[in-house]
Amino acid sequence: MLRPLLTLLLGSTLLLGVAAPLAVTAIAGRVMPEQAGGSLVQRGGRIYGSSLIGQDFEGNEWFHPRPSATSAVPYDATSSAASQLGPTSAALLATITERLEGQRDVPADAVTASGSGLDPHISPENARAQVRRVATARNMPAPRVLALVEQNTENRELGLLGEPRVNVLRLNLALDAAR
Repeated sequence: MLRPLLTLLLGSTLLLGVAAPLAVTAIAGRVMPEQAGGSLVQRGGRIYGSSLIGQDFEGNEWFHPRPSATSAVPYDATSSAASQLGPTSAALLATITERLEGQRDVPADAVTASGSGLDPHISPENARAQVRRVATARNMPAPRVLALVEQNTENRELGLLGEPRVNVLRLNLALDAAR
């Protein structure tokens, strides 16, 4: 009775643990090569990051992403986790108050992290709120920077799923290319 049991275990392990994942990986590589390869953003043969994972941009010359909820290293994909703070949490209120730094009328995604803490997108409202700061720091006309925001705004999927959004990495690369 032990031999058929071990044979079934080994066969199932090989089929479901080796063959099936390899088949799915091969199919994904053929059908969706960009996504299967990590959705890497490249310019001139250089990889700048993934369009699926946020990156930390500091300085007034860059559009800033949503705050990261990951550990000590912002946007660390190996430690992706939500803050687990609910809407009545005193710690969440303190964090948001600190992020506001006396500002008013700030879009919510400018002071709150996403569920994963790695969201690469911001709302178009958040991007528009940053236009003046970025334009001033880069000595560019604000309408030109605003046009880049509009060009890099992604609409709802299939016209109805999700919300309009701006990928911060792609927008910052477009900003550099506009110089």
